[in-house]
Amino acid sequence: MDQTRTNGKTGGIDTGSATHKQAAGADAREQLMTNLKSVIGDVENWLLDAREQGTDGTAEARSQFEESLRTAKTDLLKLEDSMLARTRIAAQQAHVYVKDNPWKAVGLGAAIGILAGMLIARK
Repeated sequence: MDQTRTNGKTGGIDTGSATHKQAAGADAREQLMTNLKSVIGDVENWLLDAREQGTDGTAEARSQFEESLRTAKTDLLKLEDSMLARTRIAAQQAHVYVKDNPWKAVGLGAAIGILAGMLIARK
């Protein structure tokens, strides 16, 4: 399940089609937002129907709302899994980079530490 490949010449990581992964993540977020908006709209409609019809039409409205809610939850779980997978890949790439370039990593860490110290001391 390793989605990264090492580059033979430089020892670096080939991230594959990063733009494709970003587009897939954006599509998942967009789908989730669409589903959440749909659920909110269903809730509003359900509440209006419940007020207007009393208890007669609430069973059907409730089942539609529950289906929309299930869909939104499923999409949210898919998005969470996608984010976890991308985080693992990024952590693995960082580990390989630090392992291959330890002195660059130390220098980068020191530089970030100095900048953070300067920003904190300035306030």
